[in-house]
Amino acid sequence: MANIDDVARLAGVSKGTVSNVFTQKRGVRKEVAERVLKAAQALNFKPNYWARTLSMKQTSIIGLRMPGENTKFSKFHLSLINGVLQTCFEHGYRLLVNTLATDYQEMPKYMTTNPVDGEIFLDPEHNDARLMQRTELDPPAVVVGRPPEALRHRLCYVDNDNETTAEQVTSYLLELGHRDILFLNTSQQRTVSVDRKRGYEKALIQAGIALKPKLHIFKNPSTPSLDYGFRSIRELVTKGVSFSAVVTDTDKVALGVYRAAAELGLSIPNDISVFAFSDDSVFSPEFHPPLSGVSLNAEELGREAANLLIRRIQDNSAPIVHQTILSNLVVRQSCRNLNSTIIHL
Repeated sequence: MANIDDVARLAGVSKGTVSNVFTQKRGVRKEVAERVLKAAQALNFKPNYWARTLSMKQTSIIGLRMPGENTKFSKFHLSLINGVLQTCFEHGYRLLVNTLATDYQEMPKYMTTNPVDGEIFLDPEHNDARLMQRTELDPPAVVVGRPPEALRHRLCYVDNDNETTAEQVTSYLLELGHRDILFLNTSQQRTVSVDRKRGYEKALIQAGIALKPKLHIFKNPSTPSLDYGFRSIRELVTKGVSFSAVVTDTDKVALGVYRAAAELGLSIPNDISVFAFSDDSVFSPEFHPPLSGVSLNAEELGREAANLLIRRIQDNSAPIVHQTILSNLVVRQSCRNLNSTIIHL
C-alpha cells in the first residue's frame, strides 16, 4: 500500500508539500498540487483520516448530544437534525449523533472523549452534569434550549420563547371558554419546564383565574411520555378532578391523552380539548381528530445552533450569542369552542 513518502517521491516534492495539499493547511501552487494529486491517483493513495486529524488537531466532526426515549426520534428531533446537517454540509463538517447517555456520570468508564471539534446539547437541565463538568479545555459547545443560569454567560444557545408560547396556548384555550386547563408539563429538572409553567400561570392570572396546583403536573423523568399522558388522564378522571382542556409537553404525551380518553369513553374535543407543544407529529395518523400544536421550527433551531458552533470552533474568541427562534400555533380540530351556542331549528 502506497504511503505519503511514495507520493512525494513520484511527484518530486517533499513529504510536507504532500501533507499541505491534502490538509490545505498551507497554500501550494496549483501546478504542484495537481502533480501531487496525479501521483496520489496513480498510486491509489488515500490519506489516513486519523493521521490527518492528529496533525491538524481537528476532526471536522460536530457532535449532537440528544438524549431520547429508546433512541426513537420524534419529528422535532428529525427536523432539528436536518437543520444541523444542512449547515454541516455547507461548511464541510460531518455529524456524530450521541444518544448513549444523558450525562457524563452515566457513560461507561472505558469510553474515550468524543472525537468532535464541538458539540450541540439538547434538553438542558438546571443542574446539567453534561454542561457543568465542561472546562475551558473542552471543545466549544452550543445549547438548544436555555442552559443553567450559572452558565448562560459562557455558552451560546438557541431557543424558542417558551414562556410566551405557553402564555399564547393557554390564552387561546381561555378564549375558547375553557377555565379548568390541565398542563402536563415536562420534567421539573429541565429548564424549559419553568419557562412554560411561568407562561401558563401568567395567562391564567391575567384572566383572573385562580391557580389550581392539581391541574399542573411535572413528568417523572423515568416515565415514558406516552404512559405519562395516559396515566395522568386516567388517574385524574378516576379521582374526579375536573378539567375541560389539556396542554401537553409533546405529541407523545398527547397520544397518551387520546388513548386514555378513548378507554374512558371521552370524546376529543367534545369532552376534552388537547393542545401539544409540538407539531407535525410522526404519530399524525393516530390523532383523530387532528391534534393542535406548536410549530417550534426545529429545522431552523438546528441550523442556527450549528452555525453558532462552527463560528466558535473557527474562532474561540467569537462573542457569546443567545438567539431566539420564533414559534407559532397550528390550530386543528382537537379543541372545542365552549362559547359557541348551538341553535336547534
